[in-house]
Amino acid sequence: MAAYLCPPAVIHGKHAVRTSQIVDEVRGQHPNAAWAPRIDAIAASTSIETRGWMLPLEAAVAPGSGSGLPAAGIGPAREALAGDGFTEQDVDRVIAALEAIPARQTVQERTAPAWSAVQSYGERAARGALQIAGLDAADVDCLITSHSTTPALPGLDVSLANRLPLRRDVLLLPATQWACIAGTRSLALAADLVAADPDRVVLVVIAEALSTTYQPADDTLESLIVRLLFADTAVATVVTGRPRPESTLRLDTAWHHTLPGTQDLHRLETREDGTHFVMDRRGPRAVQETVTAMWEWLRLRYQDDPGSWHPDVLLAHPGGTRVLEYMEETMPDGWPSGLLRYSRDSYTSGNRGGAAVFDIMRRAYDAGQKAGSRAVLYAAAPGLTATALEGEWL
Repeated sequence: MAAYLCPPAVIHGKHAVRTSQIVDEVRGQHPNAAWAPRIDAIAASTSIETRGWMLPLEAAVAPGSGSGLPAAGIGPAREALAGDGFTEQDVDRVIAALEAIPARQTVQERTAPAWSAVQSYGERAARGALQIAGLDAADVDCLITSHSTTPALPGLDVSLANRLPLRRDVLLLPATQWACIAGTRSLALAADLVAADPDRVVLVVIAEALSTTYQPADDTLESLIVRLLFADTAVATVVTGRPRPESTLRLDTAWHHTLPGTQDLHRLETREDGTHFVMDRRGPRAVQETVTAMWEWLRLRYQDDPGSWHPDVLLAHPGGTRVLEYMEETMPDGWPSGLLRYSRDSYTSGNRGGAAVFDIMRRAYDAGQKAGSRAVLYAAAPGLTATALEGEWL
């Protein structure tokens, strides 16, 4: 399966959003929520002080351009009130009061600026990855893209094909619903493509504006956690079938796993005021099942050498720190500590969704991961589905 990765380009959201800002905003919106007395402790438990967003917090909490008037408009509202016995003066007062109520932002108002940012950030990441690999846009034979929180048709693939620009015969493979698994699954697909033709050059670009799931009106505990966790990031890397001077990681094999009956545990819902990320508290336990399955895959893969083989670095995006703790607790006996240090470091500035594994990989590269190190990459996503890869640092 050998596929060769160049170091990824990582573009973080330029707007620093502090946890204290989010806590103040949520406390002002929902002072009587059942979890309000615990909000400081909940925020501290994330270990995230600041995360980068493509757009500022003010853009997420701003009112929409409409008002509290019914969608039918002023005329029908006046007729309905007059027909119900209101005097003309009462009707005027009611209409004025309704017009003064700010409406929530619509799907378009939330998504359009985020989609624009996703395209811009994606282009920057793509150009950065090509520069790192010592290649030009004309060298790209296939483009794989993912962006789950900004639905668009055409998508990021067509946008980048025009922006970079790419050759007209480049194969475009968009995967907008991969979400958190985009990092590992895109690499598995790229590896298959270069295995079929080792001369192919595959460019992978993932741009996620997860801050679009920040919904000020939601008052559930799960919504509070979503507000606190997510960061915006664009990443990109070049995958080839033959080693290049810039190659930093060789992928040797991939593993996929899907748990039946778990499709409702984590999901995106599109409502009139935008995209909502819905979490179920049973989710971490389901993710843990995929971790257990991955350990078994690795055990069988190295069953002839069970006493000496272990990864030297584990680049994992399981969705949260609870599962990272579970991974550390359930690792096979004899594996060294600190395998998840780069994963933990990445989480201190937010959950990056599909871009997370590339961000974690970049941190390992910047820290000078030694050549010959065995690496395992893992991610789990809503579905509940997981993909892992195993290879060697070059």
